[in-house]
Amino acid sequence: MDALLKTLFSSEEQELYVLDCLSYLMMVMAFITFVTLLFEHVPYGRYASSRYGFPVNVKVAWFVQELPAFLVPLSLVLWSPCAKIMHLPNQLLLLMFLCHYVQRSLIFPFLIRGGKSTPFISFVLAFVFCIYNGYLQARYLSHYADYPPGWVTHPCFIIGSCLWFLGWIINIHSDHILRNLRKPAETGYKIPRGGMFEYVSGANYFGEIVEWAGFALAGHSIHSAAFALFTLIVLSSRGMAHHKWYLTKFEDYPKSRKALIPLVL
Repeated sequence: MDALLKTLFSSEEQELYVLDCLSYLMMVMAFITFVTLLFEHVPYGRYASSRYGFPVNVKVAWFVQELPAFLVPLSLVLWSPCAKIMHLPNQLLLLMFLCHYVQRSLIFPFLIRGGKSTPFISFVLAFVFCIYNGYLQARYLSHYADYPPGWVTHPCFIIGSCLWFLGWIINIHSDHILRNLRKPAETGYKIPRGGMFEYVSGANYFGEIVEWAGFALAGHSIHSAAFALFTLIVLSSRGMAHHKWYLTKFEDYPKSRKALIPLVL
């Protein structure tokens, strides 16, 4: 990994410049995605379409597409210089990132029950994004992020970390509720109930948005903020689409339930 980085970049200053550019590029991608999603759903799950390529088994898709976001950071930490890895804020932020993707790549796919296949193009885009973002977040935190002494006791880090943990728990619990909606041999959709689903239709998306917003607050960088923004754009669109779909599908859908933000939206 170290040899590859030396081949790609002539100096650390150049690599840091590239990391900054990748962050701004992600923000531009977020804006383009926002405009695109005004006219089209993200094509996976209930919105999957053959227009986006041949189907990939849903468990295989989730496992393979999310795995780079775990393996790339792990490789960087193990086999490249990590000037900042011994600093506590950097360690904790990397741990937050890795905790999410260990669960998302090594646990979540194998808990899926049924589920629609993922179109190949959606699968490839997710795979590429996880390489991109895995490198961006892990390389910055392990080698470049420089936090002031006592950053772990700063309100931004404490509040951000608490938000990250809260969002992570909401996301995992909401996925558990969705997996257990149907009994064995049952098919079709049901109204999710319990947990944050009592307040919003996209409880799992709400949890992940809160999670990465907290990560961005604790990380206090353009790199983490770009990821949080991209997550917000993609998942808020999906949460709103789910809400409209539920209202159309079920006459008895709870009228007080909001789409994405409890009691607000």
